[in-house]
Amino acid sequence: MTPSSSSPSSSKMATCGGNILLSVVYVLTCTCALIALLYTEKITSLSSFSIFRLVSCTHRDALPKYRVESGEYGPEIDDDDRSEFDPEECNDIARGRWVFNASLRPLYSDQSCTYLEKQVTCKKNGRLDSDYLHWEWQPDDCYLPKFYPGVALKKLRGKRLMFVGDSVQRGQWMSFVCMVQSIIPEDQKSLTRSRYGSHLVFRAKEYNATVEFYWAPFLVESNSDQRIVPDPDKRILRIDSISKHAENWRGVDLLVFNSYIWWMTSHQIKSLWGSFANGEEGYEGLDRETAYRLSLKTWANWIDSAIDPNRTRLFFTTMSPGHFSSEDWGNKNGVKCYGETRPAPEIKRPWGFNKMPDVVSSIVKRMRVSVTFINITQLSYYRVDGHASVYTGRGGKDLTEEQRANPSRYADCIHWCLPGVPDTWNRILYAYL
Repeated sequence: MTPSSSSPSSSKMATCGGNILLSVVYVLTCTCALIALLYTEKITSLSSFSIFRLVSCTHRDALPKYRVESGEYGPEIDDDDRSEFDPEECNDIARGRWVFNASLRPLYSDQSCTYLEKQVTCKKNGRLDSDYLHWEWQPDDCYLPKFYPGVALKKLRGKRLMFVGDSVQRGQWMSFVCMVQSIIPEDQKSLTRSRYGSHLVFRAKEYNATVEFYWAPFLVESNSDQRIVPDPDKRILRIDSISKHAENWRGVDLLVFNSYIWWMTSHQIKSLWGSFANGEEGYEGLDRETAYRLSLKTWANWIDSAIDPNRTRLFFTTMSPGHFSSEDWGNKNGVKCYGETRPAPEIKRPWGFNKMPDVVSSIVKRMRVSVTFINITQLSYYRVDGHASVYTGRGGKDLTEEQRANPSRYADCIHWCLPGVPDTWNRILYAYL
C-alpha cells in the first residue's frame, strides 16, 4: 500500500477524529462565551464612570464571596473577614469608583433601626426611589472589607468608641449604631441622652462596649454647645478653650473627630479669648480659615498633651461635601441635589475648591500623637443622589407638601439619607479597627 492510499476503515477513523476535535473546540468556545455572559449579567458597573484612573486590584481575585439573607451580609464560611485590610498597601482608599450592585442590601432600614432621627429617614419620609441604596464603593488598589456587626462588636469589646463633631458626624454615629444593633437582643442594648442631647451613649451590654456621640460642632467651645444659636452671625467661639468638651473625651479608646460644615456658614467668625463667664463682648471677627486654624491648634495641643497613644486611637473624618449647584455635575436644569437618583459621572469643582482640608492636614502633620484620616470627601462628592433632599424633617416633623414643592429653599443637600453613604464611611472606619 502506497503512502497516499488508505482503507475505508482508516478514512472513517480520520473523519471521526476530526469531528471530535471540532466538537471539543465548539464546546470550549460556547463555555467561554457563557461564562463571560454570566459575569456581565452578575455585576453592573459604571465602567465608563470611573472617577479616577483605574489600576489593577491586587486582591480582586481573592475576594471572599457573599450571599444575602434577610437583608444582611452573610459570609459563606463564617463571620470573620479572611482578607485583612492593609492600610499601607491601600494608601489611597478614596481612589476608586462606585459600582452598582442590585443584590446589595443595607444592614438595616429606617423602619428596623429605631435610633435614627427623622432628619435622615428618607424612605420613611416618602422617598420612593431606592437605587441609591445599591451603590458600593470599590477602591482601585485594595479590597474594602464588608461590615460584619459581630466582628465589629468583638473588636469593641470592653471599649468606648466616640464620634465628636456636628450633625453630619451624628449621622455617621447613627449609621454605626444601626449597623451593629440588629444582632443585639433588645434587653442587651440601650441609649441614654444628656440633658441637651449633646452626649448620646449607645450601650451593647453583653460586650461592655459603647458607641457614643458628643456634640462639638467647632471642637472648641462655643455658644452653640448646648442650645443651638440658629443665626450664624450670632455664634461666638472661644477659640483658645476646649477643656469643657475635652473632659468628656478622656478615657475613650477610639475617638473619631470631625469639624467642617458649621465653619462654612459665615466668612467671618466671631472669636473670643477668655471665658464666656465674662460675657460675650470683646470678640474679634476673624476670617474663616484663620479661626479654623487657631481652633484646630487648640484641639491638637490638648490631644498632644492629654492623650496616651498607647491607650487611645484617633481618627479624623475629612469634610463631607454638600451639593448646592447642579451645574457642577452637568445638570443645568436641576435644583441643588433635588431629584437626583444616581451618582454624578463627574464634578466640575473638585473637593479642593477651598483651603479648609489643607488646614487640617497641616495641623495633623505637626502633632505628636498619630491621627488617621478617614477620607470620605472624594468618594462622597459623586453621591449627589445620597442626600436627604426634601425627604427630611425639621424639628422632628415632616416637611409639608408646600415645603417639598420648594426644593430651592427646603432641599437638604448637606445631610445624608440613612441607610446610605455614611454606611460606606463606617466600612472604612471598620477596616481600620
